[in-house]
Amino acid sequence: MDRNELRTLLAAVAAGEAGVDEAVGRIAALPSTGFRDLGFARVDAHRGVRTGDPEVVYGAGKTPEQVVAILRALVGARPALVTRASAETVAAVTDEWPDAHVDGGCVAVGALPRPRGTVTVVTAGTSDLPVADEAAFVARVFGAGVERVTDVGVAGIHRLLAAQSQLDAADCLVVVAGMEGALPSAVGGLVGVPVVAVPTSVGYGASFEGLAALLAMLNSCAPGVAVCNIDNGFGAGVFASRVARRASAAREASA
Repeated sequence: MDRNELRTLLAAVAAGEAGVDEAVGRIAALPSTGFRDLGFARVDAHRGVRTGDPEVVYGAGKTPEQVVAILRALVGARPALVTRASAETVAAVTDEWPDAHVDGGCVAVGALPRPRGTVTVVTAGTSDLPVADEAAFVARVFGAGVERVTDVGVAGIHRLLAAQSQLDAADCLVVVAGMEGALPSAVGGLVGVPVVAVPTSVGYGASFEGLAALLAMLNSCAPGVAVCNIDNGFGAGVFASRVARRASAAREASA
């Protein structure tokens, strides 16, 4: 059960379509019955009520059969998402659910929610696209509208300046960069939009597989820059989508 399903249950009680005792029983049982024990995994079915977002399957290290079994337990009102899915896992999931959505090394089962707010994913270079693709797909699955600005690294800063108006129009920015990781600082100095910086493991030897970019982003002198772990497009996509959804809800409430 997620928050939308909980609202539906309570609305049914208010409309006299469901009994109070039935609703109390279902809600009271949530903490102890909010997971499915599959033997190899205990699937958190209660997370959607606690956080508003369902559990996500980290595909790396799991067999395609395990991923499919977990997805069966998660499929519901919100899309069930797998990140870091191998080609074999994607094939197994799309065999089970032919209408699944596939992008950025991820696969999602179920209809995508109505987009609320805007997340703009910005990449320094083409080599950063795999992480940016993950962030963009996750943000969309988690309910935000997504736009992209690609290949605007600081080696050609004029490319970034040309996109300033698009950056300023977003509710949250995900800025993905490897090498020296300077792009989030440059973006944070151009606009007042919240920035989620994602260092990538792209670069030559002294980039230390993304560590140089991570440290540069953590030491950004531009205010309003938060930093995710190296190559963590998933975490950035979730964070940015929550910011965008809240911003959209605030606009709707004030309209």
